Amino acid sequence: MKIALGSDHGGLSLKDEIKGYLNSKNIEVYDYGTFTEDAVDYPDIAKPVCESVLAKQFDFGILVCGTGIGISIAANKIKGIRAACCSDGYTAKLTRSHNDANILCLGGRVIGPGLAFMIVDAFLGEQFEGGRHSLRIEKINRLEENGR
Repeated sequence: MKIALGSDHGGLSLKDEIKGYLNSKNIEVYDYGTFTEDAVDYPDIAKPVCESVLAKQFDFGILVCGTGIGISIAANKIKGIRAACCSDGYTAKLTRSHNDANILCLGGRVIGPGLAFMIVDAFLGEQFEGGRHSLRIEKINRLEENGR
């Protein structure tokens, strides 16, 4: 499995913890930054992570900002991205199995590393169920295409 990873300054510490955790599980990670606590705008990080997932360079992306909300909004503006901000394992599991999310967003100022690892495991360990959920994804795709 290959993961694209990125954060703004508010998510830097948690992003680095997640990177180490994924590396310890022998999961390939590419870090799109940021690499310092200097302020950076989360849309500038979300874009390359999402584009690399859409280009199939990576299986999934994980994005972190202070709350996870801003970076998830930015990611969801990119056609083909289904980003979910999660703060528990159940939500992370269902966003993969029901929504076929391809980007996990987390809040570095909201959750700690232990919970983040559980959420990451739940997200990465789940498969999309398809079936009735595929119809819903098709409707989301139509909204993305023409707003209807």
